[in-house]
Amino acid sequence: MEQRISLRARLCLAFILFTVIVSVLMWLFEVVLLEGFYYASKIRETEKTAISLIAAYGTEGFDDYLTNVSFSDQICIEILDTRNRVAYERDVMNQKCLLHGPHNYNTLYNMLMELQEDSDGIIRRNVFDEQIGLNTFVFGCKLGKGDKVEGYLFLNTALEPVGAAINIMKRMLMYISILLLIIGVLIAFYLSNWLAVPIVRITKSAHRLAHGDFNTKFEGGSYREVDELARTLTYAEQQLSRVDSMQRDLIANVSHDLRTPLTMLKAYAEMIRDISGDNPVKRNAHLQVIIDETDRLAMLVNDILDLSKLENGSVRPDMQTFDITVRMEDIISRYKGISEKMGYHIHFTPDEPIEVTCDPAQIERVICNLINNAINYTGEDKNVYVRQVNAPEGVRIEVRDTGKGIEEDKIAKIFDKYYRSENHKREVVGTGLGLSIVKAILKMHEFHYGVSSTLGEGSVFWFVIKNS
Repeated sequence: MEQRISLRARLCLAFILFTVIVSVLMWLFEVVLLEGFYYASKIRETEKTAISLIAAYGTEGFDDYLTNVSFSDQICIEILDTRNRVAYERDVMNQKCLLHGPHNYNTLYNMLMELQEDSDGIIRRNVFDEQIGLNTFVFGCKLGKGDKVEGYLFLNTALEPVGAAINIMKRMLMYISILLLIIGVLIAFYLSNWLAVPIVRITKSAHRLAHGDFNTKFEGGSYREVDELARTLTYAEQQLSRVDSMQRDLIANVSHDLRTPLTMLKAYAEMIRDISGDNPVKRNAHLQVIIDETDRLAMLVNDILDLSKLENGSVRPDMQTFDITVRMEDIISRYKGISEKMGYHIHFTPDEPIEVTCDPAQIERVICNLINNAINYTGEDKNVYVRQVNAPEGVRIEVRDTGKGIEEDKIAKIFDKYYRSENHKREVVGTGLGLSIVKAILKMHEFHYGVSSTLGEGSVFWFVIKNS
């Protein structure tokens, strides 16, 4: 099996990679791109200053505004009129300025000629003065409105060297990067453990559960998702434990139900062989017992198979519309034989005739199973009461017995397919799986069902056939 990298290692590597990326970005922006960014920002600010001066040119207080801009922005300013005479000038750079002083006359004159010949009326120059070892930026533009030229504006600002600052920043960034990497590794190790340890713990618990340990405890972690996973697995464990217990009960109950008819089949077959083989009356009686037990055995096997089909979804309801009152009267009439033979009394209270839409064969089986269950558990009076109630939400069918009733804590389990009541007795009719089949059929139809019971008075099983 391929060994894949663990969650803890993945998280640790992810945090370390994130720290490295942050460090690289810091070096990129603070060292590699700093000088270019500084120059671009300085030039952009100088051009914005020129735009503000052009807008203020010729207004009252321009001279004071010029002075404030020059000193606040550390920009040398030279404004010439159309006759190339100085109209305004401000020098804040002294010997470093390229616009002022006799030694810069030729430089200024050459830039003025370029500006006058430029079709856009704007020049930008990045000039390195070898004598002072300084980069400066010169911006020139024409003054005036439209095609009328009223003068020429020149701005000169120093582009301070950033090499020394960059060298200092390199050393600082080196220390910061090393510190970041150490902190990143520590945080990555802590967070990876914090995130992965609860999952690893739950995985180990899941392995124990997979091997049949239903007492496994699933502990959550320090965050919501792991807590939800632990709760979900705990619930799954409870359900698996319950299913395992019910399967054991099923095996025990089915074994008991199969053992009785099989034992009787064997016993009566031996009696025919050894005792009643030559006695027609006894032989026929023994053969009838064998036939009855064989029928009972076949019913039990069929019920188990039918229940399995209903639960795995291989059986779908054949929806038809029919009169439920007529169908129930027909069902009750079939119980006359058992009433006459064994003394049971089936009382039916119908409501107004009404049509319903459902699978008639399956719903008939539900009603019969509920009646059979009532016959098995009714009291000594042997009365069973069946009632039809037409309600706004549908037709409610109730089957009531007069038996011992069901304890309140047992009612929730009475329909479980593997549950057997502690008061269980051998069935007069049926196989003992009737309520499980009832539950499966009603769930398939999405019909509501339930049971209410009072100890010492009996139980009422009911379901509602919804209006279509």
